[in-house]
Amino acid sequence: MASSRFPGDVAMTATQKDKAVTFRALHEQPRAFVIANAWDAGSAQLLAGLGFPAIATSSAASAGTLGRPDGRITREEAIAHAKALSDAVDVPVSADLENGFGHSPRDVAETIRLAAQAGVAGGSIEDHTGDASRPIYDFEQAVERVAAAVEAARALSFPFTLTARCENFLHGHPDLDDTIKRLQAFEKAGADVLFAPGLPDLKAVRAVCSSLTKPVNFMVGIPGRSFSVAELQDAGVRRISLATSLHRAAMSGLYRAALEIKDQGTFDFLDTLVSSKELGRFLR
Repeated sequence: MASSRFPGDVAMTATQKDKAVTFRALHEQPRAFVIANAWDAGSAQLLAGLGFPAIATSSAASAGTLGRPDGRITREEAIAHAKALSDAVDVPVSADLENGFGHSPRDVAETIRLAAQAGVAGGSIEDHTGDASRPIYDFEQAVERVAAAVEAARALSFPFTLTARCENFLHGHPDLDDTIKRLQAFEKAGADVLFAPGLPDLKAVRAVCSSLTKPVNFMVGIPGRSFSVAELQDAGVRRISLATSLHRAAMSGLYRAALEIKDQGTFDFLDTLVSSKELGRFLR
């Protein structure tokens, strides 16, 4: 389908707009949905083929495909990765845009604009600085950055779903009151979805959800801090993301199979593999 031009200087096809509308509607339904984090076009196609209604990128999984730790990819690489996944599937894709790849509100706004050009239906911005000596942005700066992201998203001619993340629990500041204060400020600034990865228990999840009016995302992936869809839905969660867990599951299979070959000289892992034919039916 041919591209057309819309206000906000973004080349957008009707397909992208349809994906964005679908993505927004998923958050408005009364039950929780799982957004599956993929790490390349093939994994995205498999997950979409299995019926997941939306796909997300993962900064850590994306970095892992390049042989790097989390936080070591450039904005250009993150945008290219998001485009590859979005181009590969017909379901909405939301991009993990880390801290917007810059400290200033202008940097964040430009990242949102570039992500929209890449074809995604939404994206997330976090308040983690990337600086171990000062891991979380000051409150006012964090809110200004979200406000800039919101302004950039609203300039688009499709409903880009902006997720604002408070990273306190992942970066040494497990203060629930401050986390709620930040999420409430992000909501007031116009964020569409709120997200505090690493919440310790369902009581904290309920506290976060009850303090907000917009949909809340919960991250599954931390042992002991991951709960069932039913439990999270009951606590008020509307979206459940999987972080790096599926990528780690795939890499764990590789790790165990490689160790068996190297250490035992056997190939018993073959007996548990999904066939190439079965996997191939999900690929274009």
